[in-house]
Amino acid sequence: MFRVLKQLKRVFSPVTIMLIPDIQRRPLRFKIPVVVIILFFILWGAISIYSIRSGIKAKSFDEVASQRDFYKNRFSEVQSTLLSLKTAEAEFKRLFALKDREEILEALDTSDTGSLDMEVLKKQIEKAMDTVGEIRDYLRQQRDIYFATPKGSPVETGYISSNFGWRIHPKTGRRDFHSGVDIAAWPGTPVRATADGIVSFAGWSGGSGRLVVIEHGFGYTTAYAHNKKVLVKVGQKVHRGDIIAFVGSTGNTTGPHVHYEIWLDKKPVNPKPYLLEASNVK
Repeated sequence: MFRVLKQLKRVFSPVTIMLIPDIQRRPLRFKIPVVVIILFFILWGAISIYSIRSGIKAKSFDEVASQRDFYKNRFSEVQSTLLSLKTAEAEFKRLFALKDREEILEALDTSDTGSLDMEVLKKQIEKAMDTVGEIRDYLRQQRDIYFATPKGSPVETGYISSNFGWRIHPKTGRRDFHSGVDIAAWPGTPVRATADGIVSFAGWSGGSGRLVVIEHGFGYTTAYAHNKKVLVKVGQKVHRGDIIAFVGSTGNTTGPHVHYEIWLDKKPVNPKPYLLEASNVK
């Protein structure tokens, strides 16, 4: 007990602090209890520690905010890429009427951003977009080829009066190569384009009479001869099924019919396989 009291006496005993301004002035003396000095240093230390910790926290908050902004921006980029992919998919479906196909992005859940590796996800999406783009370009080309390929008969009803290939010409009696098929039909029957294309010739052409020639692209060309009347002009764009002329017997012919030719890569091919879906033409 005596030792404790002795220590407390030392703590509360004053300490003299002397300040000497210069040689000519009297020194200044202050008596401050030791406990006050101890409390001052404790308070100063607490303030210092608080300031340091506050600075660290402020720095941590700045770093967190910076990281948050970074990932927010990255995720915005990913969402933008996803939107582009979905837009491409919508166009893909619109072009090819794939209404019941599964969504390309069905497996991606953008609501939980915490579990997403942004870089990996972005690369996967970009790869998927490239794949979808390639598929879309391929199907566009296939669509264009489909509509550029002659299909069906240029007349709805009729019959084949002369086939493709070598034959005896009905007027000259000589053997010659028939570069198309003759489809007999009633005069005035509408003659329709069998594929999409652009009219490259429309007018009179010697023994072919009134002739229409259409360039379809992808190596395909079709010709329709002996027409009574031509309804199209050079440079006009036509679609499969459009009426381009009426059946007649102009030029070198023995009766009303349409002489129909298909050329592929500048060579005449047999149109008959292309007429198979036209059940009314025998």
